[in-house]
Formats: sequence, structure tokens, C-alpha cells
Amino acid sequence: MIKIFLDTVGLIALWDDDDQWHGDAQRAYSALKSAGFVGLTTDTVLLECGNAAARRPYRRDVNQLRQQLIANGELISITNADWEQAWSAYDRGEANQAGIVDQISFAVMRRLGLHHAFTNDRHFSAAGFDTLF
Repeated sequence: MIKIFLDTVGLIALWDDDDQWHGDAQRAYSALKSAGFVGLTTDTVLLECGNAAARRPYRRDVNQLRQQLIANGELISITNADWEQAWSAYDRGEANQAGIVDQISFAVMRRLGLHHAFTNDRHFSAAGFDTLF
């Protein structure tokens, strides 16, 4: 079973019918479901999704995903080491000046040995990860 990191860009594209990447995200997600993947993400990604969805019709989808991830043990809490590593990488401008939530995601992905992210965010590619659409 393949483990995939769920990024904000991918999740929003999946939920938002008007997102420019919606079709690509749907196709990639369908392929992942067929392959029987496990999706993991961090509390910081869910916070970012919650902010983006606050005034959108897919607002409830964020909380439903959160509940599902918790129930399945797939919501990853960041460690102090992740936090410090991410802020150091942020300060150095690593991965094409990626933001702090992305830097946290990279630290967690490295710690867990994850290589694939459900996203098309170029910062993940710049950090050495495979993006899935």
C-alpha cells in the first residue's frame, strides 16, 4: 500500500469545482483510490485548508477529512524537530522560497520516508518530492 502526502493545493483542487487544477486532481485521486493508497497529512495542512475553505461550499469537506484522518491514525502531528528543521529551511529560502507550511510538510515527509505528494505545487518538486498531477 502506497502512502501519499496530502497537500493543501491538491485537496483544494479536488474539492473546488472552479479550481484550475480540479480535473487533474480528480483524475489523480481516482487513480490513487484504485491503487488503494493511504493519505497522510499534517495538522498544519488542515489549518491551511480550513482557512482557504472558510467561505467556500466545501468547508465541511475539510472537517470530514480531519475526522477521517484522526479515526484512521493518518493525521500527523509535527514534532519539535520538524518545527525547527522547517523554520531553518524557511530562513534559508530552500525549495524555491517555499512557505512555512510547505517546509513543515517537507520535514514530516522526510521523517516518515514519504516520496509522493498529492499536489502540483512546484515547491514539492523543488524539495525533491514527486508530485502526482
